[in-house]
Formats: sequence, structure tokens, C-alpha cells
Amino acid sequence: MYVETVPNRNSPPAILLREAWREGGRIRKRTLANLSKWPPAQIQALQAVLKGNYGGLAPTSELTIERTRPHGHVAATLGTVRRLKLDRLLSLQPCPEREAVLAMLVARVLEPRSKLATARELRAATLSSTLGELLELSDSDEELLYRALDWLLPRQAKLESALAKRHLSEGTLALYDVSSSYFEGQACPLAHYGYSRDGKRDKLQITFGLLTNAEGCPLAVEVFEGNTADPQTLSAIIAKLRQQFALKQVVLVGDRGMITSARIRQELAPAEGLDWISALRAPQIQALLQGGTLQLSLFDQRDLAEITDPAYPNERLIACRNPLMAAERARKRKELLEATERQLNQIVAATQRSRNPLRGKAQIALRVGSVMNHYKMRKHFRLSIEETSFSFLRDEQSIAQEAALDGIYVIRTSVPATTLGPEQTVRAYKRLAQVERAFRSLKSVDLKVRPIYHRLEQRVRAHVFLCMLAYYVEWHMRQALAPMLFDDDDPATAEAQRRSIVAPAQRSPRARSKSSHQLTADGQPVHSFRTLLQDLATIAKNRLLPKLDNASAFDLITTPTALQQRAFDLLGVNYRM
Repeated sequence: MYVETVPNRNSPPAILLREAWREGGRIRKRTLANLSKWPPAQIQALQAVLKGNYGGLAPTSELTIERTRPHGHVAATLGTVRRLKLDRLLSLQPCPEREAVLAMLVARVLEPRSKLATARELRAATLSSTLGELLELSDSDEELLYRALDWLLPRQAKLESALAKRHLSEGTLALYDVSSSYFEGQACPLAHYGYSRDGKRDKLQITFGLLTNAEGCPLAVEVFEGNTADPQTLSAIIAKLRQQFALKQVVLVGDRGMITSARIRQELAPAEGLDWISALRAPQIQALLQGGTLQLSLFDQRDLAEITDPAYPNERLIACRNPLMAAERARKRKELLEATERQLNQIVAATQRSRNPLRGKAQIALRVGSVMNHYKMRKHFRLSIEETSFSFLRDEQSIAQEAALDGIYVIRTSVPATTLGPEQTVRAYKRLAQVERAFRSLKSVDLKVRPIYHRLEQRVRAHVFLCMLAYYVEWHMRQALAPMLFDDDDPATAEAQRRSIVAPAQRSPRARSKSSHQLTADGQPVHSFRTLLQDLATIAKNRLLPKLDNASAFDLITTPTALQQRAFDLLGVNYRM
């Protein structure tokens, strides 16, 4: 910061407090305050303070710090939002609703909170960061945030189409998966009891599907009623791809519970130009093994083989066997069988005790059913339940049949071999892990879409869409900041060193080095995404007041450390906002 005298034609010169910085090889500057009305003595005193000349006095005796607000993490996130031009995609013209959406989006990345808590943090009186000031929302309240949600939802289709245009092109992969989040309350028409992935069987829930590109960048989200089965969500996503995004050629990748044989016949096969990649379920693989199409000798020399079967016309089947997965499944099955037997032996003992023995088929069956539901091993036991006794045996044939398929999975696809070879097809299916990673971030790790408290259907949809946009920003920030994070910033090398696409993925040497030494290549401490944001938050905007008569307060931003400046350079944004 410095004081500059600017000529003003026939008027007295303007005396300005200015700030200068370097950006992209160019010197940029901005005016912080107009000091033209200050007495010369006060201006000279301020110049001396800025130059570090305190006249023998301590700095704090010349300046008062009125307030300090965390700023760096806000500048990094909001700067990324603007670099990605999400603000302009929402609306070309600024308006309170647009700025409120941006505030909720940034706040969701920094520290997920309720709309009420977010509004409280934006207000000038309780300002805990510079977010409300930068977006001119210091006088906002929660009603503005709710109006902003209502304003956002009608723009979802347009914004998703713009993101798809950026990240999808003709013939590329589109990844799709479904999850659910529990709901607090009873009033929303979207909330229903269903299969709870959160383990909250006593809670209503909503279901939502996420569409990403091949790299896991989120592009679109669709919300469904909580009791909607996964395959029933497919038609809405197909409509987005073909009608909303106007893609004539696309490959949709979904898991075996999503792209079922019925959906292939009814929705995917009739759609010209829409190919798909999925996998067979365990009973379907068992049928291939019993029919002779799938032979274990196929895996004597390699871990991947392409096969055909009359039950799957116009489809390619790629059988894979992962020995490490086979060993893990065998270990887990052994432990579950032993745990089940321990619980069943306790029931046997309860029927044989002399005092108050367990009696009645219904009561015994209830105890047995509880054990079987817990460990999911019913198919591997033969049970005999009588009025006064209970016995069981392992079904060795059933166990052997399941063990024969350990580590084996079969990819099914309509994509021609000339377009994707066997290894490329398997790699494409494994990319679904990117969507699963997105769900972890959305639901629990970072953005915390759950629990949901909104009552109106449209606001629930807007809330989920807002969380998707926040993950879009976080995804791009993680990509840019990967050299500073524990994330693998050299996946190409890791993929090149992989001996087989069926083998488990390995981290690159650079990522392993960061993990073991806790240092980046340039010797800086390695961060997680959360801890790096916390470090950036120590860059503060300080409100300073010179101890001079009639002096005006001005802002001064903390000088970043080398690590913090590196983060801003990687993000391509400036902390001076």
C-alpha cells in the first residue's frame, strides 16, 4: 500500500491511498481511500507508517485494528466460482438472488450449514468472514436465501445444459449412479420410506441421481421420491442426455442394479445412438458358469476374456477375475459364516436350557430370522425349526457355488469392439468409482447434503442442485490444488504402471511420496482439502484506523505465506478481491 498524488486538471490534486499487486506479469492497482481532505501532517504520518517509520513508537500506537475477518478461503472459493463463470451462467446481470445463491454455494464448500446459520454469518453484525461483504449481502436475512432457492430452480436446466456443453461431447462417456439422503420431518411429498443407504430405516428419505463425465465432474442431478427404485430413474437421465443436452451419440455407464435387462430392452435398445456399459448380476454369472459359456480355465493365462452367449444377443460380455478380490471375498465369507454359527449356537443352547427354555416355532424363527438378516447368510444354511428344538447345518454346495465365482465379474455392453476394446470397456465401467466418490463428498465428507429439513418439494430439489454446484466448484479446486493435497496429481503415471486393468488401481510414485514424507515436491507440508482451506482462512482482512484526527479507517489484507500464494497461483485467482 502507498499514498499517490494524482493531478486533477484545474482542481487540487487527488491524494489516494492505493494498493498494487502483480497479476499475470502485469502490475494492477486499486484505490482504497480518498485522502484529499486530510491535513498534510496526517498524510505524512500515514506515509511514514506505511513505510515502517513509526517515529520511535510501536506500530499499535499509530494504528488501531478495529476488526479482523478471515478472507483467504473465501477469496479462493469465490474466485474459483467466478473463474468458472458460474455467476454469469446463473445470470448475466447481478441481482440479490444471484449473489445469495453464490453465497450459499461458497458457504457450502467452506462450512456446510443450515440456511438460517448461513444468513446469520453473512450479516455485518455477526460477520465471521468477508463473504457477505464481497457479495454485498451484509444486510441479508434467511428470507432472501429462501427466495434465492426459488429463483435458482427454474435455471437448473439451462445451467446443466451449459455444463454439459463444457464437459460432454458426442461419443463420450457419461457416468450415472443413484443414492439417497434421509429427511427430517413428514411434510415433503418427495419424502418416502425406501431402501436406506444411510442406515436410517426409521427416517423418510429422498432419492437423487448424479450424472458426471468420465473424469467424475458433476453435470446434472435429478431428485426422485424416496421409494423410487434405481432402474426407474434411468428414463429421466436418458431424457436429459438426448433431449436437454441434444447428444446424438453417447455411452451411458451404470451399475448392474441400474441398467437391468428390462431397462435395456425397454429404454436403451430402442434409442439410436445411445450405447451403454453395465455388468451382470451374480445369478446371471452363475447361469453362464452352469451353461458352460463361462469356464474358469479362461483365467489360466490372463485375468480378462471376452465371451458370447445366446442369452445376450447384440451384446459383448467381458469376464474378469481379480485374485485379490477373490481372496478378500473368501475371507469375508468365512468370517460371516463363523459369526452366524456363533449366534445360531446360542439359539440352540436357548432351546436346550433347563430353566425357561426357548419354545415355539414362531419364537425360535423370530430369533433365527434376526441373525440371518444381520449377517445375510441364510442361503448358506439348512435350518430345522421345531416347537421345542432348533438345529442347523452349513449348505456346503451353496458355499462352493458362490466360492467358484469369487473375484469374477462380467461386464456387459452394447459398445462395438471397434469403438472400445475389452480393456477400455472395463476401465470405463470402473470409472463409476468417480461417482461414488462424489456421493461421499456430497453426503458426508465435505458438502453434507443430509439431513434435509426443507418442507417444500421445489426447495428440496433446489437444495440438492445447490449442493451439486458446490461439488462442481470443489471438484475443480481439487483438480487445481492436487499438487498440494494428498490427492494423486499424476494419475497417468499410475495408470501406465498398472500391470492389468483388472488389477487394483495403484497410486503414482509422486502420491506415495507425498503420503510417506508428508511433504510436496517443493518441500511444503501436504494438506487435505479441508486443512488447506483452514490454512487459507488465516489470510485476514483487517480494518485499520490511524490514530489521527478525522482519519478514515481502511482495510489491509494479510500478506500470504509461500504456501498460501502457491495455492492461489494453482487456482488462478487473486486473494485481493
